[in-house]
Amino acid sequence: MEWMAWTWPTAIFFMVIASLLITFTILAIKFPETPRVGVLRIETTRGDRLFITLLGSAFINLAWLGLADMAQWWALVICAVYAVLVFRYV
Repeated sequence: MEWMAWTWPTAIFFMVIASLLITFTILAIKFPETPRVGVLRIETTRGDRLFITLLGSAFINLAWLGLADMAQWWALVICAVYAVLVFRYV
């Protein structure tokens, strides 16, 4: 990993994203679902909600870096709550 100048937290982050994509692909194949309409009033599937969660979590973390002086781990807690809310209501 040194040739890319990656740190272990960065590598773990990308491994988690890859495993999420693989898991959601397997779920989509084994358990197909019909899209549902949530609070956004658009049809979404599990993959759509995952994308919304990842995009929102990126913005939460960027805002946290720019606006908060507390540890970044607290942003992870906020992202986890956000993910639960997205998968439940969107």
